[in-house]
Amino acid sequence: MTDTAKVVAITGASSGIGEATARRLAADGHRLFLGARRTDRLDALAEEITSAGGTAAFQRLDVTDVADVRAFVSAARERYGRVDVVVNNAGVMPLSPLDALKTDEWDRMIDVNVRGVLHGIAAALPVMRAQGGGHFVNIASVGAYEVSPTAAVYCATKFAVRAISEGLRQESSGDVRVTLVSPGVTESELADSISDPAAREAMKTYRAVALPASAIADAIAYAVSQPPQVDVNEIVVRPAASAQ
Repeated sequence: MTDTAKVVAITGASSGIGEATARRLAADGHRLFLGARRTDRLDALAEEITSAGGTAAFQRLDVTDVADVRAFVSAARERYGRVDVVVNNAGVMPLSPLDALKTDEWDRMIDVNVRGVLHGIAAALPVMRAQGGGHFVNIASVGAYEVSPTAAVYCATKFAVRAISEGLRQESSGDVRVTLVSPGVTESELADSISDPAAREAMKTYRAVALPASAIADAIAYAVSQPPQVDVNEIVVRPAASAQ
């Protein structure tokens, strides 16, 4: 472990950007605590990382449950002695036009994408303040800057993550760093949650130029690696071939 190694807790670590970030940060020497609902995947990922000489542990996590998120952060602190970085990555994206009235899916996006981030902040901010510093990396989307048909509610949740991140940055006075990472279309399982047939079909075309999740992991690693006096606030990563 290097002098710059940090304890990093990652939500939504069982696939996509979270999984890629775990691999990248482990390779950089950081100690990881992984959370998601699919513990079989977390177990396999943690085993892969430790077999390669890294440090990783995991705990089942439902980010919509604030008590569960507090327990997750507490377990990371108990295991490693501190929590330096929280990557609020868990997210869902069941796109549909508003007139489809999929209110259950709207609620799910709000619960995971917005409340999940707030729960991560509520759980870890007191820990970071007590230990004299920390870093939140909140995963948004290019949908935090623009709105497209079928994505109104999803974009609203990502606009909210952007606003929450900026508010936290302004309130932190240098002791807690805040980075908003906004991926363009990226390889992940997000589109699997789309139940609306038209939105699902449109997503196939949109995802034709998708970035590998490792590209977003690299951006997160860059922000995490900066010295304490440097706060990388916003990173937008798009495929070069993408107009959005």
